[in-house]
Amino acid sequence: MRRPFIDKELPDVYKAMTKASVASRTASNDAGLGDDTIELVNVRVSQINRCLTCLSLHAPRARTAGISQRQLDVLPAWRDAGKAVYTGVQRASLALAEALTVLDPEVDLDDVAAEASEHLTAQQIAAVQWTTTLINAFNRISIASGHPALNVKG
Repeated sequence: MRRPFIDKELPDVYKAMTKASVASRTASNDAGLGDDTIELVNVRVSQINRCLTCLSLHAPRARTAGISQRQLDVLPAWRDAGKAVYTGVQRASLALAEALTVLDPEVDLDDVAAEASEHLTAQQIAAVQWTTTLINAFNRISIASGHPALNVKG
């Protein structure tokens, strides 16, 4: 038996996830984060998790939101790319996202949040953490289901 598409087998759970995602994006925008930063986080987390479906959805959305192709091209090496490629807000958001996605006992999340607070408010840090938590969940939904890549223009 092929593993089921869990979003199709239990659609009410998936609908609740989608509602949480919409609420998270609204809260992120209300906190002053742009869709560019949100989508940059979505792409980076999906790269780490190797989620084909989410990458095929969020990379085009990131470009539409204003993320340059150069930023997407060097995203796995964002720390080395320097301040000329990513803003302080983007760098702080990426650091938070990676720390929550790859749970390393050597990385102190309080230290990451303290460093991020140089560029982000407490609300923005919380918003990035919600975005990260939800894209990790969506990555796992797609990976568990074996979803294919999407044909998304953008």
